[in-house]
Amino acid sequence: MSRISLGLVKALRSQSLQARSTWQLRQDALPALLQTRRFFGWSSNSGDDGKKGDVPESTGTSESSTDERQSGRKSKRTSAAAQEGAIVPVKQDGHLRKDSSGFEPVCMALPLFGRPLFPWHNQLIQITSPKIAKEILSLTENSKKMTHIGFFLRKSMPNELPKEGEEEDLLPSAKLEDMSGEDPMEVLHNVGTIGRVAQAVPVWSPKDGEVVAVQMLVQGAGVVRLEKVLNKGPPLQVQIAQITPEEWDGKDEMVRATMNETILTVQEIMKVSSSFREHAQYVNQSLQQRNARVQPDAVAHLAASLTTAEGAVLDATNPLDKLRLALELLKKELEVAKLQQKISNQIEEKMSKNQREFMLREQLKSIKKELGIDKDDGSETILQKFKERLEGKEVPKEAKEAIDTEFEKFANLAKESQEYQMTRNYLDWLSSMPWSVYSKDTFDLKKAREILDRDHYGLADIKDRIREFIAVGVLRGSMQGKILCFVGPPGVGKTSIGKSIAEALGREFYRFSVGGLYDVAEIKGHRRTYVGAMPGKIIQCLKKVQTSNPLVLIDEVDKIGRGHHGDPSSALLELLDPSQNSAFMDHYLDVAVDCSNILFVCTANVLDTIPGPLLDRMEVIRLTGYDLQEKMKIAEQYLVPNAMVEVGLKQKKAEAQSEVQVQKVAEEVEKSEDAKPQEPEPEPEVKAEPKQLKPEVKAEIETGAIESLIRWYCREAGVRNLQKHIERICRKLATKVVEKWEDKSQGTSSKDTDATGDAIDPSKSEVIELRVDEASLSEYVGKPVFTSDRLYEGQLPSGTVTGLAWTAMGGSVLYIEATALARRRSDPDKPATAPPMLAVTGQLGNVMKESSQIALLVARRQLQARGKDGFFEEHELFLHCPEGATPKDGPSAGVTMTTALLSLAMKKPIPTDLAMTGEVSLNGKVLAVGGIKEKTIAARRAGCKTLIFPEANRRDFDELPKYLQDGLNVHFATHFDEVFDVAFKEAEEAANAA
Repeated sequence: MSRISLGLVKALRSQSLQARSTWQLRQDALPALLQTRRFFGWSSNSGDDGKKGDVPESTGTSESSTDERQSGRKSKRTSAAAQEGAIVPVKQDGHLRKDSSGFEPVCMALPLFGRPLFPWHNQLIQITSPKIAKEILSLTENSKKMTHIGFFLRKSMPNELPKEGEEEDLLPSAKLEDMSGEDPMEVLHNVGTIGRVAQAVPVWSPKDGEVVAVQMLVQGAGVVRLEKVLNKGPPLQVQIAQITPEEWDGKDEMVRATMNETILTVQEIMKVSSSFREHAQYVNQSLQQRNARVQPDAVAHLAASLTTAEGAVLDATNPLDKLRLALELLKKELEVAKLQQKISNQIEEKMSKNQREFMLREQLKSIKKELGIDKDDGSETILQKFKERLEGKEVPKEAKEAIDTEFEKFANLAKESQEYQMTRNYLDWLSSMPWSVYSKDTFDLKKAREILDRDHYGLADIKDRIREFIAVGVLRGSMQGKILCFVGPPGVGKTSIGKSIAEALGREFYRFSVGGLYDVAEIKGHRRTYVGAMPGKIIQCLKKVQTSNPLVLIDEVDKIGRGHHGDPSSALLELLDPSQNSAFMDHYLDVAVDCSNILFVCTANVLDTIPGPLLDRMEVIRLTGYDLQEKMKIAEQYLVPNAMVEVGLKQKKAEAQSEVQVQKVAEEVEKSEDAKPQEPEPEPEVKAEPKQLKPEVKAEIETGAIESLIRWYCREAGVRNLQKHIERICRKLATKVVEKWEDKSQGTSSKDTDATGDAIDPSKSEVIELRVDEASLSEYVGKPVFTSDRLYEGQLPSGTVTGLAWTAMGGSVLYIEATALARRRSDPDKPATAPPMLAVTGQLGNVMKESSQIALLVARRQLQARGKDGFFEEHELFLHCPEGATPKDGPSAGVTMTTALLSLAMKKPIPTDLAMTGEVSLNGKVLAVGGIKEKTIAARRAGCKTLIFPEANRRDFDELPKYLQDGLNVHFATHFDEVFDVAFKEAEEAANAA
């Protein structure tokens, strides 16, 4: 029996229904139990749970009108009972006909759907056919005794069920209750149950007040057999016969054991299934109360009522067979209940585990919050933080789709998941990117020039290029990213100027070096599947600067490496290509990033090691080395003041001004306090020690010392080595200042008076003056590195020529020495027939070795043209470049080598102040070379007044500053004959003058 039926039983038993009016029954019973259209469905009388039928609810009216309607209905029912076709019990002498045992063989029959009614079992049944409902109410109201109705289970349900609404105000089950169109003997089981109607409650229609259904509480009384159909009705009138169960004497142990097992199974079901617990408790109590006189059929019927049994248990008459059928049904129900309990336990265990973890995490949060270490990093908090970062940013469509997808994915990930941290890091990078965020560019040529001149001296080409860049931005209204490449020797300011350019343009600055870089992932990023994956340098740059248009300095681009992880120089092509970097694809982000507004500045010492495709995407600006005058200006304006501030010998202007202002404010406060009348307060006399003040320092490095430092210690093209020497001098000056200060502060009492005999006031600040001149320079930086600008101070020997060379450190003087040894001949009278041989030494590269062979051929042709052939064939020739530890290479020494060989062959020395550079071809053509400025500086430093340059380099020389051109006699040659005329004419004039 279900909870609903038990509740109805209790409700009906707890009240005296005969003493209550029909109105009270209608108001109390129906609202609590009858929601028929929503609750019972079309087969509402099919079981005890009452979940499938619907009957319209009654509407409340006034009590007076209701009573009138009740009386009218009663008269209608009385007249209906007398109509033809109504169920009229068979009478005999005015009484119902009964058999000898008091059993009524004729009764009303009703079909059941789904499960039968068992004896000793209460069941709630609803009748939805209005005709049958009226007859049932008529019988229950007119009969003084309890009305009995036969209930028989339908064998099967029709394939097509009646549709609701075919007849007005009829439910689908109403037609199934009407057996007039079917053969009941074929449709119904022949074994059923006779039941007593304990209570019948009508249901009225809200439209016309007619009875449309009846709700009955029925108790099974006995098992009957359907023998004959008297009238199909509706309602159905049948003739039945009582089925008497076989007697049990109580001695059959098998029946008793089966009965006990049935009772134990019922108790076990009570423990396992909560849905049958209430009903099973009721059944178990009934059995225990009547244990002494209980019959096997009663146990079987009550046990079968717990299951979804059909009619098989009712059909059996043998006690053992009936018990076995009921026990089989119970066992099946028990297995289903156990399986249901297992599933329920698994779900509850999982839920309890999750609830336990949840409670522990909440407790942990509370503990952290109380300790002040609360770090709420829940998924919702993290997602909210990421969304706040993206507010106000115009994220591109592709990136927006990726971010939304990752948001949805991250929200469903558990913290313990392996993918949780990976997705969190990915969203962190995506949300931190400066999507469409740009810094405001500075369109001010004057201000940009001031900033560049403030930080760097010279570098006119770079400053002009930046001013051009700003001018284009003024006209266009925006600045597009460019790729500039500064090429020059170390120490000329390639890297440091990048920050000044960024300040001049009003952009953020970021620098990273690719020197020795061999992993492509440093540029393009790692795949997210790798452990410790990170984006490339350019994505890291954008996250740090938080703008999409910074200035990025890529340092040492000529020293980029190449390893087994790929070629980084090729990876830079996409980043530095103006036609591709608008959709730069990083392997980690995997979304396009616009890098077209970034200003890239690359630095390199030489162009030879930069790959051609990469170099083609850059705008090359060459930085030449500094000459003596430029180094002097840089040292006086930048290096010396910065070094003095760095070691504490001087203060910055801002700090000095702030100290002066603080001192003025303190003086004003003292004056104001002195002006106020103050009462004298007695204070104990305490001899306070005088405060030790820092001495005033006046340190200076004279111009002569700086010039000597540049000439004899720092000859390289840049100023980095010069900066190191100046910092070394300043550190030694700081040491001397501290030593003198300590000597003054730790003076003895005998030295507490000065030369005039007056006492020395230690609270007075003293002035310490230090000066570094040319004579004392060696005391600070040691002996000079270079003792002379020349290898030969006097007249050059024959075969020695002063050449000019360019290196990564700047320009330098390169001497070419040639000498010869006479060959041994077996016959002195015969001329030598062997070809001339030339041995080259001095760490010369392949290019210079080839130049030496060409120089020998040109020299032989020059001698032949002048009738002096035969020298090179009769001698073993040797060509050497001093400083053999330094590798030398480059196509610029052909003219110098040819002149040295001719000077050796003609025994004519070259003037000491003559220097030359240039490459020569086989036909004697003088070819152009590079590094004219550096070579000119080297020639001036070596004291060479006469220079020979290729005619193609005349433009380079004309672009030099005026002070570098002054005092030089420069000859420009297109053929070696011109070089010969200058070199040896100068030699003849020098010899004649001597």
